[in-house]
Amino acid sequence: MSSARDEAKWNRLADSMTYFHNHFKHEFDAVYELADGSFSKRGMSLPMYLRLAAQLSKGLTAHHTIEERYIFPILAKRMTSFKDDEVHLKSHEAIHHGLDELNALIRKWSEEPSTYKPDEMRACLDSWREVLFKHLDQEVQDLSGENMKKYWTLEELERIPI
Repeated sequence: MSSARDEAKWNRLADSMTYFHNHFKHEFDAVYELADGSFSKRGMSLPMYLRLAAQLSKGLTAHHTIEERYIFPILAKRMTSFKDDEVHLKSHEAIHHGLDELNALIRKWSEEPSTYKPDEMRACLDSWREVLFKHLDQEVQDLSGENMKKYWTLEELERIPI
């Protein structure tokens, strides 16, 4: 029988990812909500709003880069969902495509602020929101203690660098 302390150890990776992923969901939702131009009612200029969107993009890109280079290769040794041709990296590709589109819009509107279109921003965000949120939730589920017990010992799990 596992103790509460052991269960916390088993769920360490999922709990860590939950923290980061909830942050990204909150940021995404804020960028989406403010896209209609209501950022100005909150004392933000368009450049400030675009920096918020760029911050989301940079944060997700850094997070995924760390996962892809340092964490997924370790997990992929035993967990097929983290292998190169499987679900998590495929969803990263779709998310990065959305981020590329978002970054192109940010550049365009930074150079030509008068061309900002709320509907265009929301359409961009809508195009990859579902894959992003589903990915974030699925990754946490795959890292849950219950799932990790199928592939790792607790001692091995504690050596995974998250």
